[in-house]
Amino acid sequence: MRAIADAGYTHPTPIQAQAIPQVLQGGDLLAAAQTGTGKTAGFTLPLLHLLSSNRPAQMRPGRPRCLILTPTRELTAQVEESVQIYGKYLPLKSMVMFGGVNINPQISALKKPVDILVATPGRLLDHVGQKTLDLSGVEILVLDEADRMLDMGFIRDIRKILALLPSKRQNLLFSATFSDEIRALAKGVLKDPGEVSVARRNTASELVRQSVLLVQKEQKRDLLSHLVRSNGWKQVLVFTRTKHGANRLAEKLVKDGVSAAAIHGNKSQSARTKALAGFKDGSVEVLVATDIAARGLDIDQLPQVVNFELPNVPEDYVHRIGRTGRAGATGAAVSLVDGEEGKLLADIEKLIKRKIDREPLPAFTVSAPDRDERADRPPRSHAPRQGQGRQGAPRDGGRAAAGHGAGGRQSSGNGRGQGAARAQGPANRPASSPPSQARPAQPRHAAPASQGAARPAGEARSGGARRPALFTPKTQG
Repeated sequence: MRAIADAGYTHPTPIQAQAIPQVLQGGDLLAAAQTGTGKTAGFTLPLLHLLSSNRPAQMRPGRPRCLILTPTRELTAQVEESVQIYGKYLPLKSMVMFGGVNINPQISALKKPVDILVATPGRLLDHVGQKTLDLSGVEILVLDEADRMLDMGFIRDIRKILALLPSKRQNLLFSATFSDEIRALAKGVLKDPGEVSVARRNTASELVRQSVLLVQKEQKRDLLSHLVRSNGWKQVLVFTRTKHGANRLAEKLVKDGVSAAAIHGNKSQSARTKALAGFKDGSVEVLVATDIAARGLDIDQLPQVVNFELPNVPEDYVHRIGRTGRAGATGAAVSLVDGEEGKLLADIEKLIKRKIDREPLPAFTVSAPDRDERADRPPRSHAPRQGQGRQGAPRDGGRAAAGHGAGGRQSSGNGRGQGAARAQGPANRPASSPPSQARPAQPRHAAPASQGAARPAGEARSGGARRPALFTPKTQG
């Protein structure tokens, strides 16, 4: 409860109110819930309680007590983030396991006791094959987003894993819908399960005016500064994919004369509270946030949302723009899209079933890149790092996992996407343009999704993976 209070939550979401009591009773559960409804905390909170209340004094290395299977590395990171946040005061150890990366750091982590293992199916079976993982002690099995696992062809892997688990265990299956395929899977996994479901939440608000500006990646900051100043925006929530990106953007906006602050999971509680208070009283014009940090924000009548970077998961776009246009108020959401984000934009438009308006790019001043910005530009070489395997199509995708306590994360393995496209700087302006003005035309590498924009060359993974909605935030004065 202390960790929940630290996050600023007081009331459970509907899926949590239905699921948590059933999980605590020890029975199997079949739950239908969309991303963003708080489903992750719906199983994370009760399993943390169950596991901590009867933790044995001695544990064997590489023999997890709880196994959480997810279809993708992004979702695995999100679940692990939930375990970290809400288990930080508990003596439990957790680790994540992805494919497509060097397996050796994971083998090293498995030489220590593990309470909770969050994994994708393919890499988990790799460890089973190498006899580095023992599943005979699993007390609780969670299949998260089971419908996506079926869509991605993991059913055979799931069956292999089920055969390795003890017959006496608690099973939790979460899916977006109760399709016939999910019912069939549940019949073979669950025993007399309880059922819970919450309404679908995939519809983007009609009260939010959505638009896209196609811009070169290295010019996004200058464009954002121009939009804030020229439109007189006083309360803007800006989303980035990573914590580091949020810090860098906030710092650069301040250099541009825009009052800005960053908020994310690495910030202290006092720093987050100060930033949010400034945003509400108007002293901070721009609040730069990761998806996880924004989950706990209590901001009424937010007029403007900017996607500085598109999210990797399309549903996150809906959650982001849902921060504005609430309670009958109108709002606007602007997405700054570069040439590497064409596929992400197409996926978003497919989800919301509409094409987002492309607005003409205004003329704005382009500043010279900072010294650290030049140093951070990706290398010319697109070759994957040694031991990582091919980046383009990993079996599960992801970063090397490491064992760590539920209250602290260790990093082993790099997992950075390789081969990001080299940025095209201001030097690409035509000679006829004034040196201080960006050309108000669509960048040549920023193709709209309808023109078959390429998938980003380097997968930018969110350092602040999306925090599940947990409890309704406390009302802020």
